[in-house]
Amino acid sequence: MSFNNLDTLYRQVIMDHYKNPRNKGTVDGDALTVDMNNPTCGDRIQLQLQVEDGVVQDAKFNGEGCSISMSSASMMTQAIKGKKLDDALNMSKAFSNMMLGEDVDTEKLDMEEVASLQGVSQFPARIKCATLAWKAMEKGVQE
Repeated sequence: MSFNNLDTLYRQVIMDHYKNPRNKGTVDGDALTVDMNNPTCGDRIQLQLQVEDGVVQDAKFNGEGCSISMSSASMMTQAIKGKKLDDALNMSKAFSNMMLGEDVDTEKLDMEEVASLQGVSQFPARIKCATLAWKAMEKGVQE
C-alpha cells in the first residue's frame, strides 16, 4: 500500500473514532476517575476505569477537544479493556515512544488501530492532544 493510501486510511480511522467514539460515557458502579486537561489547546477528559483483580474490566471517557485527543481516548479505552494493569501501562509507554517518533511493534502489543495516530509525532504541538487520555490512564493506575 502506498504512503498516500496508508495516510488516507489512518485519517479515516481517526475521524471514525472522533465522529463515533467508542466507550464514551460513564462506568456503572465503582470506578477510578481521573480528570485531566490540556490547557494549550483546550482538550479535557474525564476517564473512568473499573479495575478488578488487576485487570481493566471497563474504561469510559467523557470530554471535549480536538479530533486527535478524542479519537485517541476512544482507541485507548478499547485497547486497554480486558488488559492487566501492567500491560495497559506498557501500552501507554509504547504509545509515548511512538509519539516521540520511535518504532513500536503495535501488533505485538495489540494496538494496531492505535498505530493510526503515529503521524501525530510529526506535529509536536499535537502530541499532548494524542497523549492526554493515556496520561490520564497512567495517573489513575498509579493512584
